[in-house]
Amino acid sequence: MKRRSLVLALAALTFTGAAFAQQPVIRLSTTTSTDNSGLLGYLLPIFEQKTGNKVHVISVGTGKALELSKNGDVDVTLVHARQAEDKFVAEGWGVDRRDVMYNDFIVVGPASDP
Repeated sequence: MKRRSLVLALAALTFTGAAFAQQPVIRLSTTTSTDNSGLLGYLLPIFEQKTGNKVHVISVGTGKALELSKNGDVDVTLVHARQAEDKFVAEGWGVDRRDVMYNDFIVVGPASDP
């Protein structure tokens, strides 16, 4: 379901503005953890095949990813820092913020070693 949500989110963004209609390459800033997860490597070929648009991924930290978006250097930003995202949208830099995924941290070990 989450994979489908990201593909749908990217597809929706593709058709939301004139820049996308004239631009065969979508520039995506994202976090290194998202890029390293393998998610984009799985989803982007499917997205590119379905839309005919190539996605150029710029993998950086959240702050830099948002800054690239503020500067107009990218078309789509995929990050995971809710407060920074809310501020980004509230300041007018972005629109239509969506939840796509979340981090889940699990500590594993024996109960005898808290």
